Amino acid sequence: MPTPDYRSLIVTQSEAGMRADSYLSARFAVLSRKDAALAIRNGEVQSTSRTLKPSSLLRIGEEVRIWIEGLAPGEKPPFPELLHKDSWTLAFNKPAGMLCHPVGSGFSWGVINLARELFPNEDLHLAHRIDRETSGVLLLGRSHDANRHLKSVFQDRLAKKTYLAIVHGEPSWESLAVDAPIGDETTSPIRIKQGVLDSGQAAQTDFEVLHRGEKMTLVRARPRTGRTHQIRVHLDHVGHPIVGDKIYGQPPEVFISLFEGWDLPGRDELLCHPRHCLHAESLGIPLPDATHLEIHAPLPSDMEALLGSHPPIPSDTL
Repeated sequence: MPTPDYRSLIVTQSEAGMRADSYLSARFAVLSRKDAALAIRNGEVQSTSRTLKPSSLLRIGEEVRIWIEGLAPGEKPPFPELLHKDSWTLAFNKPAGMLCHPVGSGFSWGVINLARELFPNEDLHLAHRIDRETSGVLLLGRSHDANRHLKSVFQDRLAKKTYLAIVHGEPSWESLAVDAPIGDETTSPIRIKQGVLDSGQAAQTDFEVLHRGEKMTLVRARPRTGRTHQIRVHLDHVGHPIVGDKIYGQPPEVFISLFEGWDLPGRDELLCHPRHCLHAESLGIPLPDATHLEIHAPLPSDMEALLGSHPPIPSDTL
């Protein structure tokens, strides 16, 4: 069943009795009560059971439909490639730029709501998440029992993950084991930035060089722990930040200018690529029936193009 072009809300017991305009402004921080009232009068907010007014008192179980731009579905992106399907799991090749799960009060398309549209009668859950700009393998559980098992697999570090990254420079090593604790970088003006800190949580990543170029190198990363931004932090820590990374290996003005929407001269030259070049290459996990699942996602075309004149990546390395 295709996703409608409106957003549907069902009034709960605690919300029943609220004015419609007050309900909307409380539900969505971007809407003032005046904006909500205007949207109702313009027909951008409707009830399925009656004509709605800004002063209407909502009823428990009432369905309210919203067509307000930014709060209702926009143009739907293509479905991500389905890499694997079995009775327990689904695995998608998440494209760079797509969220795993919508965030905030606004509506945005994510892998999870696209997957639920493809499989409308299933109880789908994300088993894990990867950053918006990171491409590659993303695993979903197809039932409550599957989700519970997969969550325990990731929590107990039984999932084996590999990533491919294009980094700045030419490492002096062929392989490197990084054991460096990670925590919040409180000295940075970027709230979400992490750093290698003595007070941080234990973090280990194994790296190996796959191909070298004059200014960029393709490496494989095997994280043995699961800290926020772990691979990005560790590569920056050893002097080879990921190409296109807006936080690590860059002055803070790069990320802040993008976040706040102002121009920074020379920013594109600093980044070298529109997104950070990190790809979730493979994922191996034990399934509840004692079998082992191994999923692979090929290097995406934008990273292949960036490698340019590098020799082809041998198939036995992927």
